[in-house]
Formats: sequence, C-alpha cells, structure tokens
Amino acid sequence: MKFSVNQQDLQKSLNYCQGVIEKRSTLPILSNILLDVSNSKLTITATDLDLIFVTEINDIEINEEGKTTTTSSILYDIIRKLSSGKKINFSFSGENKLQLESEKSVFHLNCITPSEFPITDENFNENQFSINAKSLLKLLNKCKFSVSNDETRHYLSGIFFHQNQIEEKNFLTAVSTDSHRMSISKVRLEDKIDFEPIILPKKTIFQLCSLLEDFEGNVKISNIKSKIKFELNNSVLISKLIDGKFPNYIQVIPKNNQKKLEVDLDLFLHSVDRVASVSLDKKDGVKFNLAKDKLNLSVNNANSGDGKESLNVKFDYDLDISFNSRYLLDVASQLDGDKIEIFLNETGSPALIKDPSDLDSIFVVMPMKG
Repeated sequence: MKFSVNQQDLQKSLNYCQGVIEKRSTLPILSNILLDVSNSKLTITATDLDLIFVTEINDIEINEEGKTTTTSSILYDIIRKLSSGKKINFSFSGENKLQLESEKSVFHLNCITPSEFPITDENFNENQFSINAKSLLKLLNKCKFSVSNDETRHYLSGIFFHQNQIEEKNFLTAVSTDSHRMSISKVRLEDKIDFEPIILPKKTIFQLCSLLEDFEGNVKISNIKSKIKFELNNSVLISKLIDGKFPNYIQVIPKNNQKKLEVDLDLFLHSVDRVASVSLDKKDGVKFNLAKDKLNLSVNNANSGDGKESLNVKFDYDLDISFNSRYLLDVASQLDGDKIEIFLNETGSPALIKDPSDLDSIFVVMPMKG
C-alpha cells in the first residue's frame, strides 16, 4: 500500500471518525480505523459495532493499492498537527507498520490486520427516501437537548421519528422527551414515504449533526428493521436503532393553556441566564411572578444568595410558577425568531412553548414544585 493525500482532506475525515470510536474499547480493533486504498480512492471506516461511519477521499495519488488498520486517535492527533494543506505520503513498511511522511516528519504506526476489522453489509435498498440536509439538521437540533439520560428507560434515550399526515400533507416528525420536557418538530415531505417509526440513539444523533453541519444538498435515508443508513455524497452513517416503544406523546401536549405570555426572545434568554447565575445548582429553578404585562424573575438559593429581574411582557393574568432554568434556556436557544410565546394554565400545569416564526415546532416544559 502506497499513496499520498492532502492533510486537510484527511484531517476532516478523521475528525468525523473520532465521534464514532469509543475511547476505552475492550476490543483493540475497535480503536482502529480501516484504511482501504483501491478503485482510485481512499475509503476510511470507523465503528463501535453499533455505529458505522464510512467516508471516501477521491483526491489522492495511488502508487500501490492495499488496506490496513491503525489506531484512530493517534493518527488523527498526528495529522491535525502537521502543516495545513501539505501532502502526506503513506506506505506500508512491513512488520505491520504504517509509515507516514510529510515535510521533515516521519512516523511509523502499529497496525492490526484488516481481516479482524468488523464490517457488515446489509441490503438497505428498500424504503429509501431523500430529505434536505438542513431540514434534517433542524429536526435534530430542535429535539436533541430533550433526549433522556436515564438508561433504565432506554426507549427515551433517542429521538423518535415517524411519518404523519396533517390535512392531507405529509410530514416527518421528530419527538424527544426526558419526562421533564418534550420537543416536537416536523418538516414537510413532498410525497408519502415508506418509513416505519424509529428511535434514533443519542450517539448517532450527535454524529449525524456534525456531518450535516458541513453538508449541503439532500440526504438519502434507508432503513431495515433494526438499522438505518444515512448517505451524504462521499460519506455513509449506519446505525443500530433503539428497540422499544416510544410513549404516546400526543396526550402529553397541553390542550387548555389559554394564558399567553409573549416576550422578546433575546431579552428573555439573557434575563433568565443572568438570574440563574446566582445558583450553583441550576435545578433550583427560576420563579415567574406574573401580573398584567409584567414578569418578575427570581432565584433564591440558601447557600449562594438570590437574584431578581423584571421584564415588560404581554400577559393579562396573575400567576406564579417555577421552572428549571436550564430547560428554559435549552428551548429558548433553539428558537429562530425574535419572540418567544409561553402558553400557561395553572401553577402546577406544564407550559407549552412556541416560536411564532416556526409553526412546525413546539416544546413542553414541566413546572417545578414550590
């Protein structure tokens, strides 16, 4: 095996691999990436057995085809420290050593035979559809912060995707909840698709987000019973799905929240953040004391002190209610417009949060007691 590749191209590909590979794997081969030089391209594969990432670099010079595996973190650390944009020469130096050379630097890295690298090859051709990359990224970003960290309820440890129809229009809807807050967002589909409901794991969500942020165009999605595949030009991400039944989220959406609070988004975001700063524990919560067109925010912590701030808002009622400040900030930071609308009912009732500039997304946040 002997080839040359641009430093920037390789660093970008290896950077994506770092999110897939587990830092402390019990199997040494899973700390490695597979490098396959053939058919005029370099194919790089990383996996943790639940997630597989494959990417291709076409702009390379090949002197001799071949394949090997080497430790991903070490190779990435070296590549990112080499001069940007320079050519890197790779060759297999025997005795399971991969030599890489750039300018005055020479390294010899240990390898494991590629036959030990786990590769699966399922047929994903059925049930394929395409979606705009930025639309898919929007769904993920609107929902990923509400994913549960509770491993005992594994079915909440991901985003629930399903197709639904509203007024004869087809949508792909994403939902996540940790039982304290819930995010729902949808994007319009041109046609009805053959797509069974799935729960996408958290690790896959964040890996997919990093890929989509750098990608323009459409993503091809196909799934079989237990796995899903995302295709983005020269990269493919294959993930196992969470086996479980997502709860009926529709019945959790508040139906009688008629008390509408409207406030400038930027003002609200910074005010809540400032007031919450007095508490070392964000779980203390921020108290809303609401009156006609006035919102008084306050936090009181016995160990660190208290803070207060007043905002001019649009509101026609008197109401006291408390929320976890982190939950409010998470939602507010994902809104696109310049206003936030919070629909309230009673002190102990969940709040329904909307973005007037995005009618396809809603959020539900449970209040805190006391």
